[in-house]
Amino acid sequence: MLKVQEIHEIIKLIDESNIDEFCYEAGGTKFSMKKNKGEVVAAQPAQVQQPAPVQQPAAPQQQAQTEGNEQAKTTTESKETSAQQGGSDYDQEITSPMVGTFYNSPSPEQDAYVKVGDQVKEDSVVCIVEAMKLFNEIEAEVSGEIVEILVKDGELVEYGQPLFRVKSK
Repeated sequence: MLKVQEIHEIIKLIDESNIDEFCYEAGGTKFSMKKNKGEVVAAQPAQVQQPAPVQQPAAPQQQAQTEGNEQAKTTTESKETSAQQGGSDYDQEITSPMVGTFYNSPSPEQDAYVKVGDQVKEDSVVCIVEAMKLFNEIEAEVSGEIVEILVKDGELVEYGQPLFRVKSK
């Protein structure tokens, strides 16, 4: 059963992302959320004894959307810049398997898992994505050379968002 604090953390992560709908099911508990008109609405079945549905005010949602749009513009601009400079020669991308915070190293004092020019294998750890206080090591799942890192350390990433570009061997 989900705790109230965990529900609040999920709502916060979904609110800060561009995800419109989220469902979670474990141990007979089902938790789903859907964004409607700038609000996040959380709904649970009656059998789960949790507090009533939680709603976030519209103002933080609008701020999150504005920040997301600015990040999207920055990402688009950087892709256009790299395309104008001859672009990166890549044939595969490593994408985020979840919504969370991207970290390029195990701790701030340590070196990044990978840098541009590094060779990776399918089982090479390339970064960490933190979701709900859980730090998930992300493996490359492809072999080749890292030719571009698309996100910055500490940046919020979404499910399926490209993190790295890889040129196969």
